[in-house]
Amino acid sequence: MLLIGLTGGMGSGKSSVSKRLAEHGAVVIDADAITRELQEPGQAVLAAMVDRFGSRILTGDGSLDRQAVADIVFSDAEALGDLNRIVHPAVGAEIARRLEAEVSSGNVVVLDVPLLVESGRSDMAATIVVDVDPELAVRRLVEHRGVREDDARARMALQATREERVARADLVIDNSGTPDDLDAAVDRAWEWIQTLREQTRA
Repeated sequence: MLLIGLTGGMGSGKSSVSKRLAEHGAVVIDADAITRELQEPGQAVLAAMVDRFGSRILTGDGSLDRQAVADIVFSDAEALGDLNRIVHPAVGAEIARRLEAEVSSGNVVVLDVPLLVESGRSDMAATIVVDVDPELAVRRLVEHRGVREDDARARMALQATREERVARADLVIDNSGTPDDLDAAVDRAWEWIQTLREQTRA
């Protein structure tokens, strides 16, 4: 496999890039999607979260109330640390399992991780960073995803800075334009990935 890291700040449009790369044929391992799967009712991760934070983090049907969790942890460093200790090892184990299943494949595998730079992970052939001005990211989160502005800024403050992410990038995708602009940028990124693929085969 050819392992490509994909990251970007909250509201950068990383998921849109990930989806487009999948349409080109990449196998996407999405850390956020894995997290959501592990936090479904009946899963050990959700049970551990309820043990730590109480039933106030559940909706009426027993599923996770993500806003309730955010309200608790993004103003309490100790609570955030506890949440990370519950969630991150389980997510990491599932990512490792999925990567192991792809090791002998010839696939382009995109590891889509919001905190890729913060993790210090260095086993990728290359890292792609989806970049956008943080103020534009906040506006998109508020207008399109219904995130409260204070919540968005609190979460973004816990991530690597824009400059730190770009400094780690082998390729930067600018997502400050239109969806058509992004389509074209991802097309170029896919062509670049193919050149990496050829280099690894040489």
